Amino acid sequence: MGNLTLKSVAKSFGTVDVLKGIDLEVKDGEFVIFVGPSGCGKSTLLRTIAGLEDISSGEIVIDGREVSAVPPAKRGIAMVFQSYALYPHLTVKDNMGLGLKQAGTPKDEIETRVANASSLLSLEPYLQRRPAELSGGQRQRVAIGRAIVREPTLFLFDEPLSNLDAALRVQTRLEIARLHRRLKATMIYVTHDQVEAMTLADKIVVLNAGRIEQVGSPMELYNRPANLFVAGFIGSPQMNFIDAERLGESGYKTLGIRPEHLALSRESGTWSGKVVHVEHLGADTIVYIESDTIGLLTVRLFGEHAYAPDDVVFASPTGEMTHRFGVDGNVIR
Repeated sequence: MGNLTLKSVAKSFGTVDVLKGIDLEVKDGEFVIFVGPSGCGKSTLLRTIAGLEDISSGEIVIDGREVSAVPPAKRGIAMVFQSYALYPHLTVKDNMGLGLKQAGTPKDEIETRVANASSLLSLEPYLQRRPAELSGGQRQRVAIGRAIVREPTLFLFDEPLSNLDAALRVQTRLEIARLHRRLKATMIYVTHDQVEAMTLADKIVVLNAGRIEQVGSPMELYNRPANLFVAGFIGSPQMNFIDAERLGESGYKTLGIRPEHLALSRESGTWSGKVVHVEHLGADTIVYIESDTIGLLTVRLFGEHAYAPDDVVFASPTGEMTHRFGVDGNVIR
């Protein structure tokens, strides 16, 4: 089992309130990702679940047991950090089994658990190597293996891929996704990278200034953001926001349209404008348009398109994929 319940969890450092009453349910086997801007409290929240930070108030319940006062080693969790934190003088095998050895686990059981984890992570060829003889991706797999051998109730990941280059991030992301499917374990993962969040998570928790803005599946957040913050945070390039007054409309404050939900034409359309910049990305073309009517618009087009600065174009919403937000920033359904 790997159920987690947070009840009004708050954390303050002196007079600074970092977490402001977090309520959250994580079901057994879920892959939950915390995202949000720097300083939103996502890593602090993860550390309170792990027991590395004491909470100021509230409750942390793991599998029905209140653990707020329980030390980290007795919470049934294993944590993978941004830094690999491997012992340089130990082999891969010994690094993975060290925690079990220190806990007094029988040698035969350590051998079995390390062998199983090595097989899951394709680490068998590297068991006798030391960390200096491994690539960054291999070291991170060893750190993950060290967590697996503990057979925890919860796996906690604190930005585990941020030290890897782009290609290794993609590879390791796929390995973590496969690992979750094989283990069927509960995983809670912190990242600033929304691509990681959108591609890995069963459920995303969007945090802002110590509060939860919205919880939902990746596509729920993408298609039905609860407010301006979530709408602007999820999706790349960012959603376009247009003041309703510039559209001559009332009943709401802001219209939101994602760049991929706009079409471009050289002949006619809803809003005219001039191209100010184009990003040719091969698979996509990102076109930035300055409109006298509604301001700057970002348009994302599939494939390669021959637009250039100073071209006069027309942008139009496609279908019904628009979002209306009130004065308070919340979506109007």
